[in-house]
Amino acid sequence: MRNMNVLCIGAVIALLGSPAFAAKDGPIKIGILNDQSGPYAAIDGPGSVDAARMAVEDFGGTVLGRKIEVVSADHQNKPDIGATIARKWFDVDGVTAILDVAVSSVALAVQELARERGKIVIYSGAGSSDITGKACSPTSVHWTYDTYALTAGTSRAIVKRGGDSWFFISSDNAFGHALTRDSSTAVEAENGKVLGEVLHPANSSDFASYILQAQTSGAKVIALANAGEDTKNAVKAGREFGITDKQQMVGLLTLLPDVHGLGLATAQGLLVTESFYWDMNDETRAWSKRFFERNKVMPHMVPAGVYGSVMHYLKAIKASGTTDSAVVMAKMKELPINDFMTKNGRIREDGRVLRDFYVFRVKSPKESKGPWDYYEKIATIPAEEAARPLADSECPMIKKP
Repeated sequence: MRNMNVLCIGAVIALLGSPAFAAKDGPIKIGILNDQSGPYAAIDGPGSVDAARMAVEDFGGTVLGRKIEVVSADHQNKPDIGATIARKWFDVDGVTAILDVAVSSVALAVQELARERGKIVIYSGAGSSDITGKACSPTSVHWTYDTYALTAGTSRAIVKRGGDSWFFISSDNAFGHALTRDSSTAVEAENGKVLGEVLHPANSSDFASYILQAQTSGAKVIALANAGEDTKNAVKAGREFGITDKQQMVGLLTLLPDVHGLGLATAQGLLVTESFYWDMNDETRAWSKRFFERNKVMPHMVPAGVYGSVMHYLKAIKASGTTDSAVVMAKMKELPINDFMTKNGRIREDGRVLRDFYVFRVKSPKESKGPWDYYEKIATIPAEEAARPLADSECPMIKKP
């Protein structure tokens, strides 16, 4: 009998320490998974983690009577590491949702795991439009941007302005391939021509040969289908090799920290697309000031999106009265999105958030009126135009007539 009592006590202790128990009575854990030490850390990483913490603080720190906890990890831009972290978070640590997941190859790996577990994952830093295309999942949301949005409006606008021949310098990974594919489709839809493409390994330092190939092509537009340090290194090489207005350089994913790192003297004239800019109105300026005071850099669309996605997720938990993934996701799709970044946004059937995007031209040093005054808005891409039409979607969840 004594041995039986010991076994029973041990079973109770094991249950109290299990994720199932913690999921019902412990803190609600939100996981921020991204690159915190590699080439994309400056545009994502710690800034996105703090944006999530800001959202939790602004929400009040609790929901359904339980403390909200933000955990974070560095996936090192490796899908296997990202999937391993996600598996432990879901299966052992009781994390209810994973957010951000910068780097498309990692995001696609985590997407499959979350689908198997029936868990929520919300992407802010990942860009591949396949996330809501052929790889779509009923419990995932593509929140901040995707490769379709970055290219559809921008590419069409540039072709219409005379930039009708393109050459791509593309990162040889899931993100670069998707960005080039979506941009090429948009260019050709406006009767523009793609004259060529050259692939480079992620995290490259020497872009001389790639720039020379782009120059030799004679293309009017040199499109950079990469991100982070790769984009900055490509822009620097372009300036060194004398890329002028005769060949317009376009950063298909060039973000505010990239421009800041390059400096206006080097980045001036670049065309970029984002869904957020800190200096658009009083609301964006107020939130960005808070973020700057904490992080010493102005935010761009990725951390702003992380903040908004955390807030929306917590609002859905509160409104639905549970953390059950299917119920919360249904509520997230029901509730409109209204914050400093997005007005009257919504989550579409395929998980894509519908919101406006903006095309900006990077200012020259003479045009800038002060620190972080880098962008001039030249076009707005309406939400419906910034998202791939459902009629063209490969998402198996979409029922077509």
